[in-house]
Amino acid sequence: MSNATENPVADAITPGAKRAGPGEYVFNFAAVNQIMGGPDYSPVFGGCVEGDRMIVALMRAPAGKIGDPHSHPNEQWIYVLEGHFEMRIDGQVHKVGPEGLIYIPANRIHQGGATPEADCVFFTCKDTSHGLHGIKYTGS
Repeated sequence: MSNATENPVADAITPGAKRAGPGEYVFNFAAVNQIMGGPDYSPVFGGCVEGDRMIVALMRAPAGKIGDPHSHPNEQWIYVLEGHFEMRIDGQVHKVGPEGLIYIPANRIHQGGATPEADCVFFTCKDTSHGLHGIKYTGS
């Protein structure tokens, strides 16, 4: 008979992400597995940690690289730390610099990445109703 406290840590929803285990409270983004933010559509990469209800990641977008249009069934927040993030949504283009905060509603087709001048480093957060990775928009 097994005890719930002996249960191993559940697998992360996002392939390659670090799943927080019992008693784990502090993480180093540089030390966790570095993953692609959207392997099928985006050049961003960095560390990702998942809890029971939230997914957080510290990502780097290479200078001048914009991901393909995509969506995801969970909301997303992006907080820009370094560089500038170009965000395209609903026919609008936004250039967001350090301390800028971006909100992406669930299921909204969008795309973004770093402006040509420099890489962009950003912190992102989503709920665990879906993983970190979105779904590439194919136009259908």
